[in-house]
Amino acid sequence: MTLEIRNDMGSIDIAIDVIANIAGNAVVESYGVVGMASKHQVRDGFAELLGKENYARGVIIENNEGNLDVDLYIIVGYGIKISEVAANVQSTVKYNLEKTLGLNINAVNIYVQGVRIINSED
Repeated sequence: MTLEIRNDMGSIDIAIDVIANIAGNAVVESYGVVGMASKHQVRDGFAELLGKENYARGVIIENNEGNLDVDLYIIVGYGIKISEVAANVQSTVKYNLEKTLGLNINAVNIYVQGVRIINSED
């Protein structure tokens, strides 16, 4: 599936997976985020951490007449204020998508799938 952007020189098709990967990279670089989780519900109380090549599995992009809604499934670090992490992720993802691709972002929704202890040795 692609998103089509039209300008005076023609049109640009951007794959939804590309948008999801840009959003996923912005998420994991944010303070307090341990990683991305699968958009499928947590099974047996354990959220699977996604690798860099699978960030699109933790992101849902919906196109509403040129305005995008982005749903992100994340795992946060233990002891860090979840509301602050979520607000930081929302602003970072919105900024990156708007500046990188020139897209209009309507909403960035955060779904915290789990909390993990961050190893100080990593």
